[in-house]
Amino acid sequence: MQLPPVRTNAILVKRYKRFLADVQLPNQEPMTVHCPNSGSMLGCSTPGSPVIISRSDNPGRKYPWTLEMVQSKGVWIGVNTSMTNKLVHEALLNGTIDNFGSITKISPEKKVSEKSRLDFLLESARGLTYLEVKNCSLAHNQLAIFPDAVTARGTKHLVELMHLANQGSAAAVLFCIQRGDVDSFAPATEIDPVYAQTLQQVAKEGVQVLAYLAEVTPEAVTVTRQVPVHLDHA
Repeated sequence: MQLPPVRTNAILVKRYKRFLADVQLPNQEPMTVHCPNSGSMLGCSTPGSPVIISRSDNPGRKYPWTLEMVQSKGVWIGVNTSMTNKLVHEALLNGTIDNFGSITKISPEKKVSEKSRLDFLLESARGLTYLEVKNCSLAHNQLAIFPDAVTARGTKHLVELMHLANQGSAAAVLFCIQRGDVDSFAPATEIDPVYAQTLQQVAKEGVQVLAYLAEVTPEAVTVTRQVPVHLDHA
């Protein structure tokens, strides 16, 4: 998926209030940009890091520029979580993500309870599959890990998937890893042990756990391949 055409390099000054970041442009001018990431951005929000920002063509936005990616130790990391579902949707359509058979229909934001929605309902020759997608930006020693902060909402989604699996529906969670320096995935046990334990539990109950790597460059982000999942990683 191509980034918006109007973009530039900058230097991260600080990220704050969850959805804002201050950057310094190449001409040394400061600017506040929108940061579309509600996570902690642990490991990819260090002041002084190179970043890529893009300009929206929406004239009504208070902050026209968006933080797209951050460079850490020479590696570009996608931090725009509003792009994650679009990346996965694209990869489902072009067959890069091929775990569900030939897909005939993709329905986004599928309501599964009074207070909860899952990201996709997939229709294929194999039947229906409920799919929840998570963006993964944190890594340690070539291992991608999620979450980067305690996530009660994420745990709730896992439980919803487990309930669907127990009722006979196909259900899956997919971790989209927006960085290229890893070769496998595991839950971040030390950060959120409840999430990690729940992920192990739902996998035993029939929820498919998948992880896919995305290639991140200053021009585009593209899902490329599946990587192994280690649910018992300590």
